Amino acid sequence: MRRSMKLAAVVLSGSLGMASLAACGAKSTDTNASSGSSSDALKVGMAYDIGGRGDQSFNDSAARGLDKAKADLGVNVTEAEAKTGEAEADKETRLKNLIDGGYKTIVAVGFVYQQAVDKVAKDNPNVKFAIIDSNDKDQPSNVTSLLFAEQEGSYLAGVAAANKSKAHHIGFIGGVQSELIKKFEAGYKAGAKSVDPNIQIETTYLTTPPDFSGFNSPDKGKEAAQGQLDKGADVIYSAAGSSGNGAIEAVANGGKWAIGVDSDQASQPALAKFKNNILTSMVKNVDNAVYAYIDSVKKGTPFTGIKLFDLKANGVSLATTGGKIDDIQDKLKAASDAITSGATTIPTAPTS
Repeated sequence: MRRSMKLAAVVLSGSLGMASLAACGAKSTDTNASSGSSSDALKVGMAYDIGGRGDQSFNDSAARGLDKAKADLGVNVTEAEAKTGEAEADKETRLKNLIDGGYKTIVAVGFVYQQAVDKVAKDNPNVKFAIIDSNDKDQPSNVTSLLFAEQEGSYLAGVAAANKSKAHHIGFIGGVQSELIKKFEAGYKAGAKSVDPNIQIETTYLTTPPDFSGFNSPDKGKEAAQGQLDKGADVIYSAAGSSGNGAIEAVANGGKWAIGVDSDQASQPALAKFKNNILTSMVKNVDNAVYAYIDSVKKGTPFTGIKLFDLKANGVSLATTGGKIDDIQDKLKAASDAITSGATTIPTAPTS
């Protein structure tokens, strides 16, 4: 009888933990439950940016890294997702619920989590946090920033755009006008102008902080792209999360070139019908960073401080799916070599 009562207490405790995670929109994919691995396996919680798994872009890249860690490293994982228009307190609650659920290694996907991560990490010094795309110089010591040289990959995208544009007129669409997305804009413009100093470049931002819906509004992306097409742009690069899906649709319908972002969007099933018009994608290898961070924790030598994934470290690259940039590979290689050698320095903020 006593043993039955103890078992009931354990089940109740586990149920309460899962209920707490469910309340914050978390989805548990417990490796132990499916594979019978040791109960002391590393438990990793991932808090996605707006759009979550399935955005065909930034979050999906992070998800691939998590899936690889689950498959290769035998970690237990659970996932939770940010909601459009949510309060800062909601992000804090999401992180706290992951901790309460026993997840003491947490990856926050996106700069929108910086304030929440700083606060929750300070209150939970024994929990390890990684945050993607953000770095606060005063962040707690248990927070690691996983950063990328977006301007380098975007520079190559600009080189490709300028070489492929017949109108000498291209476009850039940013999801949210933030310091991060300005890095994409700056690199893209610099790369294009390195090929054609007189090229015309349209720039549109969908929203400005604190409105982050620009990362999850395909209709806004479609409208912005159509506006740039109407002005004469024939290559459009979108750094806008799932909003970029709408931009790609508009560009494809107009028979022009789209440049994707974060993931190889020409290979994404949800965008398959537009793949013939996706020139390339500026791939941010978030999956590599997520996997590397989790692996470092599992090995007992976790990354600390800032970990930069640049062009030289294969943190960014251009996708070659469909062979649409095969004819300019010599030009792209020359541009890439100049970046990695230090001969070319790329701005991180737009100069015009």
